[in-house]
Amino acid sequence: MQVFQPDSLKSEIDERVPDLVAMRRDLHEHPEMAFEEVRTSGIVEQRLRALGFEVQTGIAKTGVVGLLRGEQAGSDAKTLAIRADMDALPIHELTTVEYRSQVDGKMHACGHDGHTSIGLTVADILSKKRSELRGNIKFIFQPAEEVVGGAEPMVEAGVMNDVDGVIGLHLISNYPIGRVGVRAGTVFASADKLKLTVHGSGGHGAMPHGAVDPIVIAAHVITALQTLISRETSPFSPAVVTIGTINAGTAFNIIPETAELGGTMRAFRPSIVRI
Repeated sequence: MQVFQPDSLKSEIDERVPDLVAMRRDLHEHPEMAFEEVRTSGIVEQRLRALGFEVQTGIAKTGVVGLLRGEQAGSDAKTLAIRADMDALPIHELTTVEYRSQVDGKMHACGHDGHTSIGLTVADILSKKRSELRGNIKFIFQPAEEVVGGAEPMVEAGVMNDVDGVIGLHLISNYPIGRVGVRAGTVFASADKLKLTVHGSGGHGAMPHGAVDPIVIAAHVITALQTLISRETSPFSPAVVTIGTINAGTAFNIIPETAELGGTMRAFRPSIVRI
């Protein structure tokens, strides 16, 4: 069986680093949010087609899939999927780097510009190894990861039907450049979106006794939610509940009718999420 030599592969990667960096910085300058990744998916499609991949577009609106068939792959060959996400976040970038976001209120703050660039670079390298491959490689570029909405429609569209295994990665800023973290078992938790609306009874801020203040209730709810972790969840089953947004009121001296809380729940096991 043909084995890629580490030294040879390292040199092939090094040759592509300038293009990888340029691509990532271009994507960083032009962030697109969930299901809006039109420019990004266009770049992905163009590069995959140029490499000779079989390409499908428009999956889950803006998703792209590229299939590389190994020339030594038989009828019973395995298919490995390599997955990357493409969407940005609704965050205003405050950095001063020359490749900072050119779109107000949108930023690649979670590294998906890097994931997409790495995926395309790996596709480039492996396309040159087509004659040595005994199996097939499917590259999956997923939209809308940040809103937990892109994966399911891609699966429903059948992109995983012939896949025997999947690999992927996630950039993380608390590791130094050049370090790769690998571990057995689960690495990333599930991600569920949480939205709570507290209904009260509005009134004047100077007469709170005549109102039911949803902001005070919301404050107690936020604190109480943490007991789901500390008192309802086993310490051997990691879980997180985070409230990231609080929206209530339109004036400093008025008690509003409602308060809205938005957050996320994360866990490694479905049974914990159901708690």
